[in-house]
Amino acid sequence: MPNAPAPKMIFINLPVKDLAASIAFYESVGAVRNNDFADESAQMLSFSDAIHVMLLTHERFASFTPRGIPDAHETAQVLLALSEASREDVDATVDKALAAGGTEPNPSQDYGFMYGRSFADPDGHIWEVTWMDVEAALAANKEAAA
Repeated sequence: MPNAPAPKMIFINLPVKDLAASIAFYESVGAVRNNDFADESAQMLSFSDAIHVMLLTHERFASFTPRGIPDAHETAQVLLALSEASREDVDATVDKALAAGGTEPNPSQDYGFMYGRSFADPDGHIWEVTWMDVEAALAANKEAAA
């Protein structure tokens, strides 16, 4: 019997101050526009068939919730994680984000079987970019439990 649930899709809705600048930023780190879901206040971008980001102007985002929009440079509500196929791909993605105007809010993490770095987009939303050797991670977990 498999341990993993059936694949699902995720749609991450992010409030952004400058929609055009945010679109350019996310394209620079590998997201692809889906213009079927776009207008002057929103743009969908996809990292994969299952991972999608909907960038929304503050006005549009506010139409979905009565809660205030926090300043992501000052507070964190979520940390978004994106996997990569290798350590080199982690570095390449974060380096692209930094070249496009992002910042690196946290030091890199290297556990041997897992490696990660992070970037914050121009609005301060933090993305953790991670590579993991699943077999080595499972073996380390079994060893620690023994």
